[in-house]
Formats: sequence, structure tokens, C-alpha cells
Amino acid sequence: MKKKKLGLSAKVFIGFGLGIILGIIFKEKVLVLKPVGDMFLRLIKMIVVPLILFSITAGVCSIGDMQKLKRIGSKTLLYYLCTTALAGVISLTIANVINPGKGLSVDEIVSTETVYEAAATPSIGDTILQMIPDNIFTAFTTGNLMQIIVFSLFVGIAIIIMGEKGVRVRNFFESGAEIMYTITGMVMETSPYGVAALIACSVGAYGMKIFGPLAVFIGTVYLALISVVLMYAIMLKLIGKVSLRQFFRKIPELWLVTASTTSSSGSLPITLNVAKNKFGVAEELSSFTLPLGATMNMNGGVCFYAASVIFVSQIYGIELSFTQQAMTVLMATLVSVGAPGIPGGAIVMSTMLLSTMGLPLDVVGMIAGIFRLIDMGTTTMNVTGDVVSTICIARGENMIDYSVYNDSTAKTTIGVSK
Repeated sequence: MKKKKLGLSAKVFIGFGLGIILGIIFKEKVLVLKPVGDMFLRLIKMIVVPLILFSITAGVCSIGDMQKLKRIGSKTLLYYLCTTALAGVISLTIANVINPGKGLSVDEIVSTETVYEAAATPSIGDTILQMIPDNIFTAFTTGNLMQIIVFSLFVGIAIIIMGEKGVRVRNFFESGAEIMYTITGMVMETSPYGVAALIACSVGAYGMKIFGPLAVFIGTVYLALISVVLMYAIMLKLIGKVSLRQFFRKIPELWLVTASTTSSSGSLPITLNVAKNKFGVAEELSSFTLPLGATMNMNGGVCFYAASVIFVSQIYGIELSFTQQAMTVLMATLVSVGAPGIPGGAIVMSTMLLSTMGLPLDVVGMIAGIFRLIDMGTTTMNVTGDVVSTICIARGENMIDYSVYNDSTAKTTIGVSK
């Protein structure tokens, strides 16, 4: 009898569990595995920029009809902005109920020596302006994903407008997308080892000391994230009209990767793979909506921003009015859309938000100390929101294969073909 091979998701799950065990047993000594985790992250970063360039351009070309492209683009922006704002409201509400900063003194919290300066508050105009590259090669070298997405959209639209003259260029980008999907499959074969190393190092470095005085704040953020999952469930049931059981059976494979990489863009290759091969979303849609969501749809991030404002205000005994809290949701949504794709970007942007609300920045250092744990949850919800919105849009556009979605045995593939 032929032995049944373990699927990639099972291997990643085993790697995740093994990483936790290694971190608990060997503690700081497990950091010897850090190069393995770093190598996995480098492999992912290696493919992200060309993957976005080819997949979005090919995705726009495959849509073909300009009216259809406008309709899908409008729906995507509407879903992403509305879900981010709703997530902010949910987080603010929960933070006001739990009061994570009440009764907590700044002296009880160990802060880092790093000084965090408040970033300048961008206007809506500045945020939009920063999406447009003044030099596309600079955007490529710095990894500015939003600018690369905008450029890719223009290239795809230009190819559609050119008609027959653009066929050869269209074939080039479609072939390039296929090559990147194959490379993605090769890279994702290393994910069980990378995930194990990353999780082991996180657990080994922080252990249980990441809790203590900050436990209530961490719990507040995670309760908000769980509530956002309930929002997703309602969206899937009422708008997507799909099986929740199938969704929550298949999505954990993606969660294991997002929790270990803590990067929406870094998780993009597996997100694209899961959307097509497990949820049956048409590639022409997912290759457009998911890269866009990885840079601007931050449902989980806004939960952290909103909870941070309430947390800091309560530590210092500052009462925020209803108007100020409403402004917090608006600003947190804007911050989420314009958050920079740099290490610690959420921390930098949270200082901007706190400064805008007139709150002290002294405690930002200690939040940074435990941010890795929070980032595991917020990144997971960011990416989950991308997938949920994409499924809902796919339902309305008749771009989802329900036979794949409802197939419990559907697997992610090594090479993705059309």
C-alpha cells in the first residue's frame, strides 16, 4: 500500500508546533536557528516585488473589460476601507469596556532605551500622492509595494487599451506570472523549516516575560481581533454566501505562515495560492485584490492602533471625548492605509497617531518590546481580511469555483497553472 504523503499545510502545522516546543525547552539557546528563519524571510522577500508586478499586470489584462475593471476596483477599495473602519470601531469599543490602562502606572512598565519620534501626520492628499512613484526603479529597489501596484495597474490598463498591439507584451507578463507562481511553490516548500525556526526564536527570546503588566493590553488587542473574525463570519455568510465550516477548516494553513512571518506582503505568495487552490477564487481577481490588500487593508493593524490610543490615554488619566475617539477611528484608518512597509512600521505610525491625539509617547518603547506577540495576531487578521473581502467580491462577480471551495481535500500546489 502506497504511503500517504503529508500536505504542505500539515508540514507547516508540525513546524509551528515543533518551533514552540524548541523555544520552551532551549529558551535563548534556540536563537542559533535564527539564520534559518531569516533565510526563509529573505526567500519570500526575493519573490514579492516581481510577483506583484507580473501577477497584477496579468490580472488586469485577464479582466479585459475596462468597465469590469472599474467595477471590481471600486468594490475592492470600498470593502477594504469599510472593513478597516469597522475593525477600528470594534477595537475602540472593546478597549473602552476592558479599560486596559486603568490602574496602571508608567513606573510599573519597563521601557526600552530606544527613543521613538512622532512621524508627521499625512493628509489624505499626501497619502494618495505617496502612492504614485516619481521613479519606478526607486520603488523597485526600496520595495515600495503600493507604488509598484499603481505602476502595474497602469501597465495592465495600457495593454488592454492597445488591443492586438499589446498581445505580445500581455503574453510576456502572463508567462512571467506563471514563472513567479512556480518559484513561489519552490519557496513555500521550505516554509515548514522557516516557520519552525521563526516561532522557536520568538518563544525562546521572549518566553512568558512578555506578559506581566501588559497582559491586559495584549488581551484587549486579541479580543478585538477575535471580534473582527466574527465580522468576517457575518460577511462570508451574508455576502459571500459560502460555508463557514470550509473557510475555517482551510484558512489555518495561511494563519501559520502569517503568525511566523508577521508580514502581509511576505505572506502574499501563500495567500494567492490558498485563495485560488483552496477557495476557488479566479486568479484574475485574486491577483488584483490580494496584492492591493497586502499594502492597504489593515483590519488587524487598526485594532492595535485604536487600542493603543485608549491604553495610553488611560495610563495618563486622560479622558477622550466621543469626538476625539471618532477622530481616532478616522486617523487609525488613514494610518493603516498609509503605513510604511518597513520593520517596526506599525510602531512608528502609532507614535504619529498618539502625537496627533495629543498623547505622551513615553510608553511607546515598552509597547515595542512586546509588539512581536501582537504583530502575530494583527498580521493574521490583515491577511484574513484580504481573503474574506476577495471571496465576497468573487461572489458578486461570479468569479469563484464552489466545487473547489467546498472540496475538503483541496490542496495548495507547488506550481500554479491556469
